[in-house]
Amino acid sequence: MASTLCYNSLNPSTASFSRTHFSIPVNKDFSLENSSSFHTYGRTRTRKQRKNVFVMHVKVKAAVAESTAPPSSSTQAEKKNLRVLVAGGGIGGLVFALAAKKKGFEVMVFEKDLSAVRGEGQYRGPIQIQSNALAALEAIDSDVADEVMRVGCITGDRINGLVDGVSGSWYVKFDTFTPAVERGLPVTRVISRMVLQGILARAVGEDIVMNASNVVSFVDDGNKVTVELENGQKYEGDLLVGADGIWSKVRTELFGQTEAVYSGYTCYTGIADFVPADIDSVGYRVFLGHKQYFVSSDVGAGKMQWYAFHKEAPGGVDEPNRKKERLLKIFKGWCDNAVDLIVATDEEAILRRDIYDKIPTFKWGKGRVTLLGDSVHAMQPNMGQGGCMAIEVFNIYLICSLVASFGLLLI
Repeated sequence: MASTLCYNSLNPSTASFSRTHFSIPVNKDFSLENSSSFHTYGRTRTRKQRKNVFVMHVKVKAAVAESTAPPSSSTQAEKKNLRVLVAGGGIGGLVFALAAKKKGFEVMVFEKDLSAVRGEGQYRGPIQIQSNALAALEAIDSDVADEVMRVGCITGDRINGLVDGVSGSWYVKFDTFTPAVERGLPVTRVISRMVLQGILARAVGEDIVMNASNVVSFVDDGNKVTVELENGQKYEGDLLVGADGIWSKVRTELFGQTEAVYSGYTCYTGIADFVPADIDSVGYRVFLGHKQYFVSSDVGAGKMQWYAFHKEAPGGVDEPNRKKERLLKIFKGWCDNAVDLIVATDEEAILRRDIYDKIPTFKWGKGRVTLLGDSVHAMQPNMGQGGCMAIEVFNIYLICSLVASFGLLLI
């Protein structure tokens, strides 16, 4: 008889897996512990080998499959063209849509405002795509990965780490290059969110991504799921993936209201036309101080991105055209490597937002609906993994491979 297996990317050697609630029928003799791709990931690999890692070699011999599944259900799964609905056209939603499209699903992506990247426009700035996410993207679509890596600015081949905010002296330096190279992984890049989203949207297809389409509710009747947009339009599908961010309407509809948790810090961010003297040797720095810290990163083309975090109550509002002035007061006395970036940034290019996250949950889905990215595991920006986890999540490519291989059976 076939057993049920739920996948947890955090520990693929265990049989219990997480509660993403995708149920995949597998033969009782099939064990992920016997899959070599789980245990040889640390060795140097070519691109083809890396792709094989993310595909995970999840194959079941035809003879075994025939003995464990009724022929009628197998035939039905092969003939049915499954439609996947994706709420949210951010990085995670678009990468998932690309992976699903590559596996032969019919996909529809609904995004409230594709041009704004969650409402913050071009000044939200670049995003760091680390080796784990680049490898996942490579496994999903090597051409898209190539374009991302070509356009992105490499920071992983330089010194990165933590420094004292006042003196500028190094606390610790991170070597992200050697671990990546030893494992055959791409080296960390930084890329504009707008550029990355454009690359992904083009790869998914303009006919698939529906702009100005905000999913506000859904109904799962057990046989299909129907989403309703803000304008009243409705669309049916076999599966709904809620990739609609930390304030996810899909999550609220699925599990009820859960409050976001304020981190205690507000964040200013900006991009400056500035080239530090040590640009050839330093990729990014995190400047640490008392109840405040500052992050700077090379983003290429003679520009530096920075984030300034300050511990204070949420909901603060700056006086018009006074953000830079306030920042220079907060970071008065700090080293030039931080202060110079604030000085070099135009006032109108500085944005402010309070930083929130949510308490993690092990249950990601129910019925024909599941969650992805910030909607289920929101991360603070200092982790440098929010977008990366949205790309790699549970693993996107593995789930698509499993569902495509075995048919869509959800609990």
